[in-house]
Order: sequence, then structure tokens, then C-alpha cells
Amino acid sequence: MLSPALVLGASAAYLLLLFGVAAWGDRRALAGRSVVANPWAYALSMAVYCTAWTYFGSVGRAATTGVWFLPIYLGPTLAMVLALLLLRKMIRIARRGRITSIADFIASRHGHSPLLAGLVTLITVVGIVPYIALQLKAIDTGYALLVGTPAASTWWHDGTFWATLLLAGFTMMFGTRQPGGAERHEGMVAAIVFESVVKLLAFLAVGVFATWVLHDGPAALFARALAHPEWRHLLSLGGAEGGGAFAWSQWFALTLLAGLSVVFLPRQFQVIVVENVDERHLKQAAWLFPAYLWLINLFVLPIALAGLLHFGSADGADAFVLSLPLAHEARALALLVFIGGLSAATGMIVVETIAVSTMVCNDLVMPLLLRTRRLRARLDSNRGDLTPLLLAVRRAAIVGVLLLGYLYFHLAGEAYALVSIGLISFAAVAQFAPAALLGMVWKGGTQRGALAGLSAGFVLWAYTLMLPSIAKSGWWPDAFLQHGPWGIGWLKPEALFGLTGFDGLTHALFWSLLANIGLYVGVSLWRAPTPREASQAALFVDVGDATQAGPAFWRGEASVAELLPLASRFLGAARARALFADWARRQGVARLEDIRADAPFVQFVETQLAGAIGSASARALVASSVREEPLGMDDVMRILDEATQLRAYSRLLEDQRASLQRASAELRAANQRLESLDRLKDDFMSSVTHELRTPLTSIRALAELMADDPDMARDQRQQFVGIIVSETERLSRLVNQVLDLAKIESGHAEWHPSAVDMAALIRQAAGSMAELLREQGTALVLDLQEPVPTLQADADRLTQVLLNLLGNAAKFVPRRGGEIRVTLRHDKQGLTVCVQDNGPGVPEAHRAHVFDRFHQAGDASNRSAGTGLGLPISRQIVEHYGGRITLDQNDAGGTRTDRHDAGGPGTDRHDAGGPGADRHDAGGTRADRHDAGGTRTDRHDAGQGASFSFWLPWQAAGTTHPTQGDNT
Repeated sequence: MLSPALVLGASAAYLLLLFGVAAWGDRRALAGRSVVANPWAYALSMAVYCTAWTYFGSVGRAATTGVWFLPIYLGPTLAMVLALLLLRKMIRIARRGRITSIADFIASRHGHSPLLAGLVTLITVVGIVPYIALQLKAIDTGYALLVGTPAASTWWHDGTFWATLLLAGFTMMFGTRQPGGAERHEGMVAAIVFESVVKLLAFLAVGVFATWVLHDGPAALFARALAHPEWRHLLSLGGAEGGGAFAWSQWFALTLLAGLSVVFLPRQFQVIVVENVDERHLKQAAWLFPAYLWLINLFVLPIALAGLLHFGSADGADAFVLSLPLAHEARALALLVFIGGLSAATGMIVVETIAVSTMVCNDLVMPLLLRTRRLRARLDSNRGDLTPLLLAVRRAAIVGVLLLGYLYFHLAGEAYALVSIGLISFAAVAQFAPAALLGMVWKGGTQRGALAGLSAGFVLWAYTLMLPSIAKSGWWPDAFLQHGPWGIGWLKPEALFGLTGFDGLTHALFWSLLANIGLYVGVSLWRAPTPREASQAALFVDVGDATQAGPAFWRGEASVAELLPLASRFLGAARARALFADWARRQGVARLEDIRADAPFVQFVETQLAGAIGSASARALVASSVREEPLGMDDVMRILDEATQLRAYSRLLEDQRASLQRASAELRAANQRLESLDRLKDDFMSSVTHELRTPLTSIRALAELMADDPDMARDQRQQFVGIIVSETERLSRLVNQVLDLAKIESGHAEWHPSAVDMAALIRQAAGSMAELLREQGTALVLDLQEPVPTLQADADRLTQVLLNLLGNAAKFVPRRGGEIRVTLRHDKQGLTVCVQDNGPGVPEAHRAHVFDRFHQAGDASNRSAGTGLGLPISRQIVEHYGGRITLDQNDAGGTRTDRHDAGGPGTDRHDAGGPGADRHDAGGTRADRHDAGGTRTDRHDAGQGASFSFWLPWQAAGTTHPTQGDNT
């Protein structure tokens, strides 16, 4: 056991640390340097969902039902994934209307109804009290276990009572320093982020202790648990009470309940909607928050199994996270775990009571006070600042709610496990879902429908779930549970109308939500919405970008002289004048008195007041201070039509702007292409000039040498004349190729189509190159698939392509052992010709440019003498017929032997001896061998080699491919 002084001192130090974090967060916010304006902080603030229930109750539930604690966390995970767009819509609505609570949200949607806001607040207070009791019970149980102190017999000796008051004071310091409820509590959020990290680390620490310190890892732990037959069901999905189809209905009910609660619990609505800094953070929080839930539940089942193995039963399973370290003398870990549990409970209490106190002040107390003569006279006389009154009401509400939680803890807390208490609250706040969710997507929802649905759902929740919990605690006779009220069996709370087989929670959720949804839809369809309801429905359903203002549904007369004092009463004089001055600046007005009190301005004042006193009270106050003309349905429809037209016009302008941007981008791209073509022209002219200058310079120099030396030796003169002739031929080729390329690119080239046999054309080109190849000792191998259909093409142009490729290959093959292979293949689409050599190949840096004009691949040692126009001309000719030409680099390198064995397309054989070997092997492939002499095999030893292929389609060439029968 630990000493009370140590536990209380550590707890007080931690609470002071939390307060310090909150104060630091507030100071940073005032300095314009927010510490919570990032997705990580936003996601960690959502983790206030993980309360003392998660810390203690989940382990207790896992010890009795196994993995059936998971739906409580599966529901929020699914909600974040499925409701991402819906949550963004809620944030936009709340920001535009300065909505401060779930009561304000529902009331604003249904015509700013004070009655509806009050009903939602009443349901919240009654429904959330069990959850407050849960936190107090967790703190009480943990403290008693640490110090070994029995429960107190009187409230003035009860430490939990004084802890409740301490938490009330702590919460008032956190969240009631400013009256503007719509203002974000950045300090509070910073503290919640900190406590989320603390409780996660503490829970992971006890999980590691139970798994690896007390046991040899999860495998050993689960193996020991499986050795006990009475605990095997905890590791399967069949571990729920009842089993069968009804057990799965409980799984579904728990998942649905948790998914709704993660949005509609007052504290969750506060951190997700009201405290949101930037709606874009929601996208990352949608996976960060589920990841947090996964981490904090990672060791729930291992801790539960470790506790069962050590203590032998599930008695006191809610406290396994504390009792396990204590049982093994790990006092420091036990204290850390208690601080983590205190952190989880404190975070929930602070945020929950701040949210509930705002609702109580704005939607229960203020509407009543505004009806009193004293306050009305004070408002009419413009006397005094009412912000202290607002703060006092909220502080009193905090104390009241916490004391109600303490009362419920003593009445029913001892009869229920922690999880059961929490589920009662979950079922209560689930009643807000129909009015809130349907109200955001359906314009037909009305105030009457929302009132009827909420009332029926709340009554059935209280009758089927709340009253049974009190009766089972011993504070209410439980005869009506067994026999029904007045002995009417079909009215039994846990088997209403004869529905049996479900657990109490699923049964209550089914009837309450069924009545809630049915009456909301049915009553709304029975009576059409009023003009005010229709206007609010339009604002909620058709909400767009958060930066755009919605239509202002107001008509009448107002003045700044009336509205400024009204705002000063509830916002403070300095803040009200600052808000009015900001409005004047945005409207381009120099003085406050010159502000035009039109509909948008009245709506602006109303939304500012809504942040302090709620939308319903703000609506009533503004209506009483200005001369408002009631709007009819025709007026509402006219305003909606105008707003629709404005939105359509805005979208049209946006589309036109996008079109202009696209047109500008296209113009920029066209201009860049023109500039590129201009650069290419300049480069082309520069290259042509350079290429022409080189042979001309050589011819001129040699001619001048011969002219200056008449007595030059005959042999030397003959050598110079030969060079001049060679350079002249080179110059003629260059001029012809330049002219040829220019004609082809300009579309002025002459084409003379005829029936072309590509195999015969290849043999003709090979014959033209035979002498040159023989002189340099290069073997030419023809591998032609015959017969081949004829093409309608220009034979001279295709011969030019073949000679260019063969000449290009001949320049790079080695002088000894050089080989050039020409293959011809065809299919139903077209024919492919490939010219492959065993030379050094094209360097990688040059591969992308081999088809550029005047580009010469290779370095200075092996670059060939040529114009650099052969490949560009070849590409133009092939593409003219709809084909393509490519460089297929062979990266294998080294020695290679090509063989096509029986069964394939043929046998590629290169036989020894003779000037050539002509073979026709099985498969129809013909291999023609043209050797330079001597005996050799097909070996590629010189290098990687290069392979140029071009493909020509049959249709583009005006040819129909023959059938299979024609080929044979």
C-alpha cells in the first residue's frame, strides 16, 4: 500500500501541472502562436473520449466477455471514416453560427427554438450524470485500492466528496474565465492533449508489465489462459452473454451507440466541433484518432488475462490495472497508473462540465432570467455589464452537475460496473442523432417533429434503462421489472411490448431510437415547416464553404445605437466595440455610427451574441431590440432563390476563372512550343552551317596548297585531289540529305508507292553493302520469315532506311569478328525489321538523342564520320507510313549464342565454311549467312551491341495481311 500523503501529493502536483499547461496554452494563443493548431493536437484532444471507463472499465469488461469490449472503440473508428464529410459540415455550420453546444446546434436547425434547446439540455444533464458518477467511482476505487482505506460512512468524511469539489474548482479555473462560449479554450485543449499522452503512456506501461514482466510475452500469456477451460471463451467472438444471433445484435448495438456517442457526447462535440481550429485537420485526425484508440486498447485483453491468472477470478476486474502492480510490489508503476486514471477522469470531467454548464446557462437559465422583470428592466435601461452574471451561472452549473454525479455515484454506482454506467449515458446522448443528422440532410424536419422525437426517445430511455439501473441498485422497488407496472406484463421495462431475448441496453436503444426517428419524420411530414424553420433548414442543409456567408433571413429596421449597447451587456463593452469596428472596417466605413444596420449586420450581431448566451436567447434579444417584420414563406423562398442565384453566379465566375486559367496554360504551352521550334530552327541552321563549313574548309585548304606549290610531288598532289573528291562527295550527300529532310518535314517530298517485297528489298540492300562488309571482315546474317506479304510503299525510301541502318551498324562493328544481323518478322498487324550489330552499343547518355539531327553517338575515339541525318530521315520515312522506329539496346554483353530449337519459329544456324550457308529449317524461318570467309559461329564478343527496329502496319501501307492458308 501507499501512504495517503504520497498519493494526494502526487495527484495535486499533477493537477497543478495540468493547470500550468493550460495557462501556457492560453498565453501562447493570446500571443498569436497557438500550440493546438495542428492535426496531432486535434486528434489527441478527441482522445478525451477515453475516460476512466477505458482505463478501468474496459479491462473489467474484457475479463468477463473477452473481445466484446471492442465495439466501444470500433464505433468511433467507423464514425471517423464514414462521417468525415458530415463532421466537416457540422464544423462549418457551427463556425458560421457561433454554435457552442449540441443543444445550440439542434435548436438553431429547428428555428432557434428555446423549448427544443431546453429539452436537449435537460436530456444532457440527466444522461450525463451517470458518466460523471463513473469518473468519481474510478477515482474513489483507485484511491481506496492504493492506500487501503475503507469507504467513509458519512459524506463529510468521504474523500470522494471533497475530490468532487476540488474538481469543480479546477474546472471553473479552466473554462469559465471568459463569457464568450464560442471562443475556443486553447489552454483547456492543450491540457487535454497533455493528459491524453500521459494516460496512453501509463496504460502502455502497465500493459508491458503484465505481458513481458509477469509473463514471457503475449504468446505465453495467451497459452496459459487457454489452459483454463473457463477462460477460453474470452479469446473468441462467442464470448458474449447469451450467444447466438442476439449476441451479434448486442455487438451491432454497442458499435452504433459508440459511433453516435463519439460525436454527440457534449465533450466530444466540444472538442471536435467547437474547439476545431481548422477543418482541414479533420482529414488527418480521421486516422490519427483511431490509431490512438488502437494503441490504448492494445493491452486491454492481456491485462485482463494476467489479472485472471493471478487473482483466479473476475472479482474486482475493473481495478486490475492497479491491483496487478500492487500485488507484485511495483508501487511506482501503481502510482503512475493511478495518475493516468486520474488524468483520464479529470480530462472528461473538465470538458464535459464546461460543455454542460454552457448549455445550462444558455438554454435553461438565461431564457428564464430574460423573462424576469428585473433583468428586462436592466436591459431596457442599458445599465451594467451582464458578463459576471453569465460566469456565475456557469460556475454554479459546474458545481451542480458534479454534485449530481456524486449523488448518482452513491445511489447506483455500487450496483453497476464502470462500463454499464457509461453505456447508460451513451444511450441518452444517442437520442440527439435523429434531429441532428437528419436535420443536416433533410429540409423537411420541423421543431414539432424534433420535440416529439426527442421527448419520446428520452422517456423510453429513462423507462427502459435509467429506472432499471436505479431499481437494481436497491433505491427503488424492483417489482415492476419482474411483473411490469400494475402487473401489466407487456409493459415490463426490459421486455417492452413482449420483445425479449435482447440485453437491456440493446432493448432500450431499439425502442428509444425507433420512437425518436418515427416521430421526428412523421410529425415533420404532418405539418409543413414555418418560414423561420425553412430558413434555418436552408442554412444547415445547403451550407457551403465555411468562408462564405449564408443568406440573411431578416427584414426590418435596426440601428447601431440599439445593437451596440445590447452586445456590450453580454460581451463586454471593449469586445463589442472591437467587433463593431472590425465590421465597419470590412464594410469600408470610418465610424461605427455610419454602419448600415442591414440584414447581414443584424445577423452578425445575433451570431456574436449566440456565442455568449446561445442562439435561442440571442434570437429573442435581437428581436426585442429591433423592429423586425415577420417573414412569410414566400419571402423565405425569394431569399433562397436569390441566394441560389448568387451561388450559381459565383460558380459561373469560378468556372470562367478556371477556363481562363486553362486557356492561359494552353497559350503558355503553345508559346513554349513555338519558342522550342524557334530554338530548333536556330540549332538546325547552326548545325547545317557547321557541317557545310567543315568539308568546304578542307577543300579550300587543299586547293590553296596545290595552287601555291606548282612543283608539288605527283603522289602528294594525287592524294590531295582524292581528299578533295571525297570531301566534295560528302558535301553533296550533306546537301542532298538536308534538302531531303526539309522536303519530308514540310510535306513536299515525292512518294512513289508500288508493291514492295520487304524480304527482296532487304536482300537487295544487303547486296549493296556486301563488298564494303567483306573488306572490313564483317559477317551479315539475314533471318527472314517468308513468305511475306507485299506493301504499298516507296521502295526507294525503304531502301534508304535499310541502307542507313546497315551503314550505321557497319561503322561501329569491330574490325575482327564483326557481325550484323537483319531479321524480318510479320504478324496480322504488320512487319518488323531489326538490324542488330555486335559493336560497343550506344552509350546511355546518347540513347535519348540518337534520332536528333546532326547528333553523333560515341566519344571522340569511336565517333563515326557522317552527317548525323541518316537516322532522323529514316524516322521521318517510317512515321510517314504510320510506323515507328526504335533503339533496342542489348544490355547482356559478352558472348552470346542464338539458337531457335525445333518447335519454335525455326532454327537460327550459322554454319562453318564457305562464303555463306542458306538453310530452311523446320518452322519456316530462313537463315541466310554471308560470311567474310573462314569458319566461325554466331558469337557476340565485341560488346553490348545496338539494335534498331522499325515496324510498319499493314493497313497504313494499304495492304491486307494474308490468311494462315496464304502463309503456307
